[in-house]
Amino acid sequence: MAINLDRLAGFHHKAVQIRQDKMEVIAGNLANANTPGYKAKDIDFQKAMKAANYGQSGMIRTHDKHFEGKSVAQTELEYRIPTQPDTGDGNTVDSQAERNAFLDTGMRYQASLMLLDGKFKGMKKALSSGGQ
Repeated sequence: MAINLDRLAGFHHKAVQIRQDKMEVIAGNLANANTPGYKAKDIDFQKAMKAANYGQSGMIRTHDKHFEGKSVAQTELEYRIPTQPDTGDGNTVDSQAERNAFLDTGMRYQASLMLLDGKFKGMKKALSSGGQ
């Protein structure tokens, strides 16, 4: 029987990738918290997972010798709806909300990594026992 790693860890691997992209976007928002006119961005995790599950995303080709495709972050990147009144400079970053979103995404990222680790440990144990 062949081992299919996509069946073993596909969902959690995609979740880790999307959460990593989301943390990069949030970090960019925090870095631009004082930039006039900057619009906070976000990745909708549910939409990104649906796109990843249906193969609607991949990697962007930036050179003739690169593989073709698009990144999850670039296909699912949206502007965040402002939660604070306009400060007059057009910046929509709410630093506290961004920090909270980063922490939440980081915890979910760690949980996905722990689930992946458990799946791989289980597979390693099954393989090393020789079916006994």
